[in-house]
Amino acid sequence: MAAVQFSGDSHGMLQRGSPVTVFLADDSTAIRQRVSAMLAPRAIRIVGEAATPQACIEGILATRPAVVVLDVQLEGGTGLQVLRAVHLTAPQIAFIVFSNHSGPAYRKRYLSAGAMHFLDKSTEVDQLASVIKKVSQYAKP
Repeated sequence: MAAVQFSGDSHGMLQRGSPVTVFLADDSTAIRQRVSAMLAPRAIRIVGEAATPQACIEGILATRPAVVVLDVQLEGGTGLQVLRAVHLTAPQIAFIVFSNHSGPAYRKRYLSAGAMHFLDKSTEVDQLASVIKKVSQYAKP
């Protein structure tokens, strides 16, 4: 089981000028590292990351980020499990699905379950930072 990693206390606090807090839920360590490096200079702070559904749920609820960047396929499960579980407890957290599994059926399923946006990792990576900033405006501490 992959351990969850936290980076300080966030609790979703969105104040003018403060960085947007983000949790990365992806089964690939390499992807999480690349996304983290890409977002660091953009006033976006990674507060945690995990690879399994249970570790993601626990990490998200512990850190209460403004935004979760969520992959469809996780280690031993799916992002849909995470989205549904967190949405029940903390509906104010915004979810962006960021996946290679981006067919219409996936998009419909995740957006219907409460995700605010769906991006394809292979063709829309350049939009991730701006979408995070956009959806963070709707997150409520």
